[in-house]
Amino acid sequence: LEKLEVKKTAPKVKKKSHKKSSKDVRVSSSHKLKSIRWKNERLVLNFDKKLRNNQINYFKLYDPKTKNYKYVFDVHASMLTKSQTLKKANIDRIKLAQFNPTTLRLVIQNNSKVSISFKKSNKQLIIKMIPKKSSTKTTSKYVATTPTVKIPTRLDRDKIIVIDAGHGGKDPGAIGYKRYREKVVVLQIAKKLRSILKSRGYKVYMTRSSDKFIKLRKRTQYANRKKADLFISIHANAVSKKHAKQAYGIECYFLDKSRSSRAKKVAAQENSADMSEMDFYGKQSFLSTLNSHNIVASNKLAIDLQRGALANLRKKYKNVKDAGVRPAPFWVLVGAQMPAVLVEVGFITNPTEAKRLVNDKYQKRMALGLANGVERYFLYN
Repeated sequence: LEKLEVKKTAPKVKKKSHKKSSKDVRVSSSHKLKSIRWKNERLVLNFDKKLRNNQINYFKLYDPKTKNYKYVFDVHASMLTKSQTLKKANIDRIKLAQFNPTTLRLVIQNNSKVSISFKKSNKQLIIKMIPKKSSTKTTSKYVATTPTVKIPTRLDRDKIIVIDAGHGGKDPGAIGYKRYREKVVVLQIAKKLRSILKSRGYKVYMTRSSDKFIKLRKRTQYANRKKADLFISIHANAVSKKHAKQAYGIECYFLDKSRSSRAKKVAAQENSADMSEMDFYGKQSFLSTLNSHNIVASNKLAIDLQRGALANLRKKYKNVKDAGVRPAPFWVLVGAQMPAVLVEVGFITNPTEAKRLVNDKYQKRMALGLANGVERYFLYN
């Protein structure tokens, strides 16, 4: 029936007058696909404008020779990125590509039948696909609370990621509420992030996996030796007792000349444990020689990590604050030959946030959100 509907509606476009046809072309070509992501076991395509019913055509195909089923969505829109191949358990292939200048095509291919349902919601096309052979018991809630379980991801996994747990050993980092120590909290989150990324097929290394002090310069040197594609340094923020209850939120920083006093203060705090590194890099003179491509890439990575963490935490917790993405002269990021970001996972001095930061479930949600940010970065860069 769905095939017949497509064949019926297609000729109608041709019968319209030249004036109306031009209008239709302008509408379809003006829609852009902004992002594609998995949410609650559904594939969500986000567009820049509200979709119309006549912009979406869906039909099925079956090849008796290869015994392959194809479920095809044609959307009158264009992509901002190159074609994408996605992955979902028990489905052979999911391909998204620009079929022609005004048509975006999504093809779901499998060697057995797939139950497909979809809906148009404002600027989104939401597609649910359930393979006949797969179990539907695993829910997004289960995945979120057990981050080591594989969730639908992209096929290519030839990426190397180095995770840096801040401070360590003789350097405890910030001492916060109830004397929680930064070095302990960030190592716990770093290990959870490593576990999730490894379960998704990435090669993951850590600058430290125990309570060990490592000089700032050695951390990026290690990442360079591993030929890492990304360097992620995890820290926890702190303020004085006077402002402890007011200051909270998640921040992401990338290496560049600081434009704000706030960023300079945070950087000075994290840099203070290894002052010798400041002289080694020649302070501000070194920042002027930074690779502009790496700065842009690091900025994008910081944005994706920030979005990922906030989105996943807000599903479960209230008052999760977006404290922003900023440039700052963090010396732990200096020398990295790949996109490098420092994540401040929260304020260990804030009573509410500190209790969350030492909680195992919160740490898992934080790590899963950061891992989703990594996925987003590689998907669009």
